[in-house]
Amino acid sequence: VRSVLLTNAAGGIRPDLLPGDFVAITDHLNLIGDNPLRGAGGSERFVDLSEVYGPRLRNGLHEAAAQTPVALKEGVYAAVSGPSYETPAEIRAFDRLGADAVGMSTVPEAIVARQCGLSVAAVSCITNLAAGRSSGNLSHHEVLAIAEQKKAVVAQFLKTFCELYAKK
Repeated sequence: VRSVLLTNAAGGIRPDLLPGDFVAITDHLNLIGDNPLRGAGGSERFVDLSEVYGPRLRNGLHEAAAQTPVALKEGVYAAVSGPSYETPAEIRAFDRLGADAVGMSTVPEAIVARQCGLSVAAVSCITNLAAGRSSGNLSHHEVLAIAEQKKAVVAQFLKTFCELYAKK
């Protein structure tokens, strides 16, 4: 294993990120309150995260998007612990910190993958607007409905990415 592709469902913070959009993660904010390397012994726990989501795999994501009906955007992902959705005040704070999307996964996996020396790419499917970004309440039903709606498109996109990756 040389590379890993992570996927998640996320809430859109940036105004142009709407339910059904796909975002290649360019960087992240670890707001989970923990690090998966805490407690590990030795110097291998001090991992350089300057470029977690490298351009080579991200370029591959854009190539795959160009061959499928995916309009791939880019953005910074904020990871929180969940399982509750965030408050509008938290979303305003995350926005000020530079987050474009928010979710409850991906960052611990990316950190461990980098510790193992793997190249990492990550894609978010925006399944809802983040708290305070719409007039309605957040609903897990909405998240599941958008994911269901997009499953064929994302399967085609991921398959194309894997085929392109295998040729390199």
